[in-house]
Amino acid sequence: MFFERPGGGERAILVHIEGQDPDVREDPQEFQELARSAGADMVALVTVSRYQPSARFLIGTGKVDELHDLVKADQAELVIFNHTLTPSQERNLERALECRVLDRTGLILDIFAQRARTHEGKLQVELAQLDHMSTRLVRGWTHLERQKGGIGLRGPGETQLETDRRLLRIRIRQIKQRLEKVRSQREQARRGRRRAEIPAVSLVGYTNAGKSTLFNSLTASGVYAANQLFATLDPTLRRLELEDLGPIILADTVGFIRHLPHKLVEAFRATLEESSNADLLLHVIDSHEPDRMLQIEQVNAVLSEIGADDIPMLEIYNKIDLLEGIEPHIQRDEETGTPIRVWVSAREEQGLPLIRQAVAELLGEDLFTGTLCLSQDLGRLRALLFEQGAVQEERHDNEGRTLLSVRLPRAELNRLVSRAGFKPDDFVAQHTLQ
Repeated sequence: MFFERPGGGERAILVHIEGQDPDVREDPQEFQELARSAGADMVALVTVSRYQPSARFLIGTGKVDELHDLVKADQAELVIFNHTLTPSQERNLERALECRVLDRTGLILDIFAQRARTHEGKLQVELAQLDHMSTRLVRGWTHLERQKGGIGLRGPGETQLETDRRLLRIRIRQIKQRLEKVRSQREQARRGRRRAEIPAVSLVGYTNAGKSTLFNSLTASGVYAANQLFATLDPTLRRLELEDLGPIILADTVGFIRHLPHKLVEAFRATLEESSNADLLLHVIDSHEPDRMLQIEQVNAVLSEIGADDIPMLEIYNKIDLLEGIEPHIQRDEETGTPIRVWVSAREEQGLPLIRQAVAELLGEDLFTGTLCLSQDLGRLRALLFEQGAVQEERHDNEGRTLLSVRLPRAELNRLVSRAGFKPDDFVAQHTLQ
């Protein structure tokens, strides 16, 4: 709609800045992956050592002159900085380099714009783009200081820039209203799942850690998965049956990245709430990545920002097929014996049963395992238990009563007993064989 992308393959020069504070320094390898994911044709990577950023250009004037010569020599159409630029820095650089300039936030926004498929995803991206670009509008209107006067040409007394900002504010308000409606619909669906006592499990992790591949392997789905950053934007939910536990809802969500722009976190809040409302988080980690500890810290930082840092978590160390001497296995807490980490390969489908086992253990702590003694008039409850797949064995005693060996979450048993018209706690206490 508002920001049209070129056909693709723009010749781009990448600028990476070294010497920054470690907390704000970016990874040049990840930067190149981002540029490739956006469809840029990288012609050069320029590394700049700068300990004190310049207010005018971020980098020094000498390096700006070098970049200008490089742009002309390589016929580059775009210069991308692996850093956040202020609106004035971006404008100054565009004037000096005589080409388009994009910062890290704008690059990530462009990737998101390409990946969004659903109506909700497109709205979220547009909102983040509008928020980001509203402070940069002056770039587009340097030739129009005032609307023309004269008969038939007098405007409402606004500059063109003020008119455009007013239209932007209206559009932003409209998108937020639509997203609020989407948010309420998601919350309504979550309430329905909670009433049905179906646990929600959400996949989270750094971008390109293999979440969608794992999701497809576990649920036999066809979610788009690729070896690129931010392949998944729109959340996908699937029902998954676990032996010993019953049904769960598994959600595949957007990946995180270092210094994920705050505007994106805000715009995608409705989507990220799938994680903040989950009963269990599966933190998918690229076990082959040398900087995986930094990636884990970044994911935890975003989870804290969306209020999901207190949700139980199971770490899934993926891509063990790229490591030597590592077999699929579950690591357990030494004191409690509960699963804390599972080593798998989603691509090779190695260790997937271990994930199911660990999830069932963590979600099934309040599991009912026992024998129910049902009289003949309780056929409806018997049918419900069989329908749920909770019956492990059926036999009959000398008085004609049905003895069912069942295993299912206590909350699910209470729900079935309620559907049969009884008070759960009293009924289970009276009809369980000791």
